[in-house]
Amino acid sequence: MGMKALVSGQPALLCPRPATRPRSTTCAAAAAASCSLSSSSSPTTRRRTSISLSLETSKPSAIVQVPSDLARRRTAIPCPPRALSQPQDAAAADDAAASSLAAKANDALFGLHPGSVGIELILLALPAVLGQAIDPMAQLMETAYIGKLGALELASAGIGVAIFNILSKIFNIPLLSIATSFVAEDISKNASKHSSSGKLELPSVSSALVLAAGIGIIEALALFVGSGLFLKLMGVSHASPMYESARLFLSLRALGAPANVIMLAVQGIFRGFKDTKTPVLYIGLGNLSAVALLPLLIYGFQLGITGAAISTVASQYIIAILLIWSLSKKAVLLPPRMDQLEFSGYLKSGGMLLGRTLSILLTMTIGTSMAARQGPTAMAAHQICLQVWLAVSLLADSLAVSAQALIASSYAILDYKRVQKIAMFALKTGAFSGLALAAGLYISFGNIARLFTNDPEVLMVVKSCALFVCASQPINALAFIFDGLHYGVSDFDYVAQATIVVGIMSSLVLLYAPSVFGLAGVWAGLTTLMGLRMVAGIVRLMWKSGPWSFLHKEEPKPEVC
Repeated sequence: MGMKALVSGQPALLCPRPATRPRSTTCAAAAAASCSLSSSSSPTTRRRTSISLSLETSKPSAIVQVPSDLARRRTAIPCPPRALSQPQDAAAADDAAASSLAAKANDALFGLHPGSVGIELILLALPAVLGQAIDPMAQLMETAYIGKLGALELASAGIGVAIFNILSKIFNIPLLSIATSFVAEDISKNASKHSSSGKLELPSVSSALVLAAGIGIIEALALFVGSGLFLKLMGVSHASPMYESARLFLSLRALGAPANVIMLAVQGIFRGFKDTKTPVLYIGLGNLSAVALLPLLIYGFQLGITGAAISTVASQYIIAILLIWSLSKKAVLLPPRMDQLEFSGYLKSGGMLLGRTLSILLTMTIGTSMAARQGPTAMAAHQICLQVWLAVSLLADSLAVSAQALIASSYAILDYKRVQKIAMFALKTGAFSGLALAAGLYISFGNIARLFTNDPEVLMVVKSCALFVCASQPINALAFIFDGLHYGVSDFDYVAQATIVVGIMSSLVLLYAPSVFGLAGVWAGLTTLMGLRMVAGIVRLMWKSGPWSFLHKEEPKPEVC
């Protein structure tokens, strides 16, 4: 009892040994325990035990008399978990202490304060919302300038933008998501500074940049050489009046593909650094250049949609150059040797997320196709509802991105308590924001729809689908956030496989429900897509195996001496 009290840090006074125990027996037991621990325990445990034994065997032979009233008033006190008294668990305790120190060092690296999970998440999410809103606003501005040229020019540019965006989403979004997690993990576990420059040397950063450059060049060649083929796949033949202008526009936009991919990859890297402000600054500056170039090239030099394509490509390269320049201040962009690059993780996880992205795009395309079959009025109403639905999802997506970066850095150093705090706060915030958006949309959806059209028939159809758009907001928010949580623990395989299954099930609903319920059937299918994604996220958290298994492990209870 006395030795155990010393090892576990409890006062020997409250757990006294019998006074009649012979000294020789104590020494013999101490020697035996020392031999046993020296052969089976960790160095840390042996050091603690040797200190305890030395204290026990070297105590004076005189027995300290404890006053009887104090002995009667003593109470049972909790002892620490048995982990510290068992050799095989002492190493785990040391690992936990090391994880705690690593977490503090990680927070110090980013200038964060332990325990301020909510504040960190909000501070990361707000700039991310603005950053994600800039690009759609820039596209709307480009559309407005082109629309003044005429319907033919607007249709031609619209086809080119649609093809460019589809190809970009298929390959670029997976790289953006993976780079965020890999960089955050790399900083937490393997961050080292260059001997001369003092910048961080991170293989994940260099690998992401090289992959982005390679993917961008491949995309550019595919779009430039295959522009005619892509237009045919979209239903634009040689005989169409849109063909020549759309092909020229798409060929010019293809030149900006490398800059576009690098720009997205660097955004993911900055998110891994838990920095969402820097990308917003430089994306804003790049789009300001487009604001100046668009009217100058379209109307001043009378280049039409060719000028629009040139101005967009120029702004993409400006953004990419500014982001790389800023990143070069923090990290080494390229390693001294190419064999230091790590492509395997990116390629494996990217391949899985490629299937996920294709599944979602295919499901959304089926939904648009089924809406188009309902007629022009239904299609116009569907487009209005879809744009509102996607626009309000930016908040949830930003929360998901922020949670992903925070979780990845904490999970890499096994700081599971912090991971749990981040996950729970993100889910609560997502649910609350989803309910708030649902209420706000329900009240104002009629006024929002009138910003897009004054056609009474279209507005009537929009009203019939507004319930789906509003009611699905909490579901959408949680679905996005669950994706961010699973990305944070690098559970890309599960997310991809689950999304593919969910996409198949939702596509079946989309193929059959519209024939019975009309446009409401289309929105029932889209709501099913997001609902099943949310369910898949919940199910993964409930699994007692896998990356979230720590949620189901009970903490050891304190013993009572």
